[in-house]
Amino acid sequence: MSQHVPHAPHECVPAHFEESAPRSVSAEPVYIQKGTRAFLRTILAMCSGGFATFALLYCVQPMMPMLAQQFDLSAAQSSLILSVSTITLAVGLLITGPLSDALGRKPVMVVSLLAAAVFTVGSALMPTWEGVLVMRALVGLALSGLAAVAMSYLSEEIDPLHLGLAMGVYIGGNAIGGMSGRLLSGVLVDFMSWHAVLGTLGGMGLLAGGLFWRLLPESRNFRARSLRPRSLLQGYTLQFRDAGLPWLFLQGFLLMGAFVTMFNYIGYRLIEAPFKLDQTSIGLLSIVYLSGIYSSAQIGALADKLGRRKVLWVVIGLMLAGLVLTLFDVLPVILVGMLLFTFGFFGAHSVSSSWIGRRATQAKGQASSLYLFCYYLGSSVAGTLGGVFWQAGGWDGLGLFIGSLLLVSLAIALHLSRLQALPLAAPAR
Repeated sequence: MSQHVPHAPHECVPAHFEESAPRSVSAEPVYIQKGTRAFLRTILAMCSGGFATFALLYCVQPMMPMLAQQFDLSAAQSSLILSVSTITLAVGLLITGPLSDALGRKPVMVVSLLAAAVFTVGSALMPTWEGVLVMRALVGLALSGLAAVAMSYLSEEIDPLHLGLAMGVYIGGNAIGGMSGRLLSGVLVDFMSWHAVLGTLGGMGLLAGGLFWRLLPESRNFRARSLRPRSLLQGYTLQFRDAGLPWLFLQGFLLMGAFVTMFNYIGYRLIEAPFKLDQTSIGLLSIVYLSGIYSSAQIGALADKLGRRKVLWVVIGLMLAGLVLTLFDVLPVILVGMLLFTFGFFGAHSVSSSWIGRRATQAKGQASSLYLFCYYLGSSVAGTLGGVFWQAGGWDGLGLFIGSLLLVSLAIALHLSRLQALPLAAPAR
């Protein structure tokens, strides 16, 4: 089997939608191969970028009960500190994805990561709840640059035979960041003010951004695309003509909505009777992300081998099983449920993300943007709506809401398992 997937002939692409290749880019793509120094640098850089992105985005989650008490907020109101970031991130994805198609992948990612770290430091300096929300909105907008472009960079530069593995390792970096951001903030907030915690994490983000800048190889297969409105509209509408991509976009909404809702409100449950855990203990629960770090790479590699259609519905089923275990009032059983739920989520996200890169044959940056727009929109909408179910029905009510999202997600995965593969060289789609 050939390891190179040639570009589609130019005569098959509308004239206004053609890409103009820089002279340094050959007609035949030169992929980064597994086991090379460039592959290692790419993986380390993406892990660093993914770590910083999710640490800066989710570090506020364990502090929600404390912030609700300090600012006299309801559970749903306190969730805005995360939801406002994810909604601006989602909107920003529709801008930064096409921007990277015109300006290049690496420059957009580097600027966005450093800007997000600066805005995180700015949020630490805000004395009012409204000021914090403004800074958090800017954090989300800045992070959209890396979130939108990382998937496109990997799908363009990594050998297609190892794309699932590379995407899984990147998402593993996301999991490490999500775990570390929650863990550090959850523990530190018991010993210092929330202002100091956010300032510390902003400084860590600056260091991670510098490492990302230094390590990530320059694009070799990138081809600039016009930013003309007609070209942008064509890029977005093109994705909805595919039989699978719209379902994958909806899948991102449902999976992320379920995941964020679980972790937004699990702290509220465990801080109450009969558990009565403190903030440090709740922060330490972020170690369940270790299962996601493992599953993202392993499930991604398994999908490369067996095919995404055979793997996706199974890991969503694991999420449902984990959710059921959290309904019991026994702390060890709840922890096992959280581990299983997290394992399934990161595996499912890894499979869905790499599937987007394989099915999008043109305007990959815009395809990634649409998927992640739905992904973070799910975080904002479901994450905030979950507060209503929590206040109305406690954890049982919230479990019913999350379970409904996952059942729809499972139905979509089963539909995708019967989807006809595109006529490309690589089989595992």
